Amino acid sequence: MCALLRGFMRLTTEQLSCETLSRTFQPVEGFKSRRSTSVSFCVSTFVQASALCSIDHAHLLSMRCDKVLTYLRIFGTTMFGISLLVGISTAYIMGYQFFTTARNHVSFGLYGAILVIHLIIQSLFALLEHRNMRRSLETPIKLNKSLALCIAAYQEDPNYLRKCLVSVKRLTYPGIKVIMVIDGNNDDDLYMMEIFKEIMGWDKVATYVWRNNYHHRGPDETDDGYAESLQHVSRLVLENKCVCIMQKWGGKREVMYTAFKALGRSVDYVQVCDSDTMLDPASSVEMVKVLEEDPMILNKYESWISFLSSVRYWMAFNIERACQSYFGCVQCISGPLGMYRNSLLHEFMEAWYNQTFMGSHCSFGDDRHLTNRVLSLGYSTKYTARSKCLTETPITYLRWLNQQTRWSKSYFREWLYNSMWFHKHHLWMTYEAVITGFFPFFLIATAIQLFYQGRLWNILLFLLIVQAVALIKSSFASCLRGNIVMVFMSFYSVLYMSSLLPAKMFAIATINKAGWGTSGRKTIVVNFIGLVPISIWFTILFVGILYTVVQETRKPFPESEIIVLIIGAIVYASYWVMLLTLYSVLINKCGKRKKEPHYDMVLDV
Repeated sequence: MCALLRGFMRLTTEQLSCETLSRTFQPVEGFKSRRSTSVSFCVSTFVQASALCSIDHAHLLSMRCDKVLTYLRIFGTTMFGISLLVGISTAYIMGYQFFTTARNHVSFGLYGAILVIHLIIQSLFALLEHRNMRRSLETPIKLNKSLALCIAAYQEDPNYLRKCLVSVKRLTYPGIKVIMVIDGNNDDDLYMMEIFKEIMGWDKVATYVWRNNYHHRGPDETDDGYAESLQHVSRLVLENKCVCIMQKWGGKREVMYTAFKALGRSVDYVQVCDSDTMLDPASSVEMVKVLEEDPMILNKYESWISFLSSVRYWMAFNIERACQSYFGCVQCISGPLGMYRNSLLHEFMEAWYNQTFMGSHCSFGDDRHLTNRVLSLGYSTKYTARSKCLTETPITYLRWLNQQTRWSKSYFREWLYNSMWFHKHHLWMTYEAVITGFFPFFLIATAIQLFYQGRLWNILLFLLIVQAVALIKSSFASCLRGNIVMVFMSFYSVLYMSSLLPAKMFAIATINKAGWGTSGRKTIVVNFIGLVPISIWFTILFVGILYTVVQETRKPFPESEIIVLIIGAIVYASYWVMLLTLYSVLINKCGKRKKEPHYDMVLDV
């Protein structure tokens, strides 16, 4: 390119010089002026062509450098991830021990040290991120950006929906636009639109029962009617502040797409919210504040499942995602409370909606994939503990299990997608993805190995270590939160070991199965398929216990072993007696008080 430009430049200069020379011999008045003009034009053309050549050469060089840097980052992050996985696997397989007691009652090895170091580093960066949040409390808030809140609703419990909409009316962000899209347009779904009118104001809302959605037509719909309905939906959203649309069923992603598509680029930010979520009045303001520079559980005291979920969610957000936020790579912006730049949404909205995996259209994991699309463009994602909400969580075991299976499916699917963009972000993103992605497999292997070694102490030691690690993590969370209730997070380890681990394996086996995964909250549908992997897991462990008992009875039982077993059993039993007593006294009493109608979520932090 540069050679061609230079040739053209020389040719142009020679032609202009000859033309100028011929004109100098013509006895025309004003010769000096014409010659001066010609020479100036010649020099100007020469300079412009030279500048163009220099700019083009610099641009090509810059592009080549960017490509080289990209390849180097891809190679570096890939090698880092592989080295990390190989190192951890080697440490696990070799079983190197730093120290061990007589008869191997207690030992501490390299693999355990790696996990301990990971927990310490994660907690440290979470603390640093919380410190950054506290420092930014005095940051001036600019409220001149336009904001739209999109609520996805599907067979919602009327009580939860009312609480959600009342909290929406209390939002302090000025001029916020509210759009609720209902996934379903049957008579059974009309109650949600009526509640929207009742809460938001009959004279202030615009509603529309749509026979179609953006990708599927209703029965007997003509081309003209379909095109007119698309235009009507767009006008309705753009011209009104509060809008409720009932549309043909298509899943949550279809609902979110309708809101995003109808809004177009008319607003600066888009906030997402589920219909079972109570928003803190300042939640929108705080998220806009983050973009310019945790959800809690609404029904936490209705059952032990919902209570343990509440403390687990607090841990997930305020430690795990706070740590990710420190490096600008939060890997999932949650559905109950999240916000995006609208300009970014429209860069990948179609690709996000049309996501496929193993030949099937994806209908779950909408929020995680939306986050990954942002990360794929090289943008940072952040978390703030100052933006709060309350959200419903399953109170029954089976519904919780189905929810966790669905989330695990989307996690492993999005892990594969996210791995393509590791090179665009901090190495922490690669590091944490490897650690958290492969940890369940190491844990399952450890459990099976210890349950089949033919020694009762190994099984008891495994149970003690699981609870000890959980107690250490929950104690740190209690200090960070300033609330002793986080100690009960150690209970969650039982759910994790007994149910979540096999559910993760089942999720991988059925990863291409689509569906919402959980039923609507108005009518709870019970799905027993999730019990299949649990039954298999318990069978494996039970057979291991039987095998161990048989092996122990075939050989003499040392007295020292009996003493250690008794002490370990007493410690384990004492732990459960103490925490269960504390739970029955504190949580049951607190739960009765919190179930009163006037619930102040701002105080419950």
